[in-house]
Amino acid sequence: MKTHSIDNEIVTSRSDFSVTLELFIPGESDFFDGHFPQFKLVPAVGQFDLISRFSKKYFGVDRSISSIKRMKFSSPILPDSKVGMKLDYDSVKKTVSFRMWSTSDEARIYSSGTFQAVKADE
Repeated sequence: MKTHSIDNEIVTSRSDFSVTLELFIPGESDFFDGHFPQFKLVPAVGQFDLISRFSKKYFGVDRSISSIKRMKFSSPILPDSKVGMKLDYDSVKKTVSFRMWSTSDEARIYSSGTFQAVKADE
């Protein structure tokens, strides 16, 4: 199993500039390696890896981020979590806004923010 690659996402809604996904982050994922052995969680850099990966996959934006406009990490993502993710691409401002939450408790927001996102072919 390629543990760092979370590729089991389910698209729950999609348009040209928006996608909502559900994904499962298994406890054996190497996202949890070394980040608090007593209290495993997906670190912020792991969350942003997923956000940038799916932004590239669904909107074709470059994974090299030139600037982050806003980013907030509100709640830890624990092993074996089902996660919702919404990505919105603004082609005029060239930004992606994101939100990640618990699918079992939608009031539990894991992270949210906006970053500069240039299409790879621009």
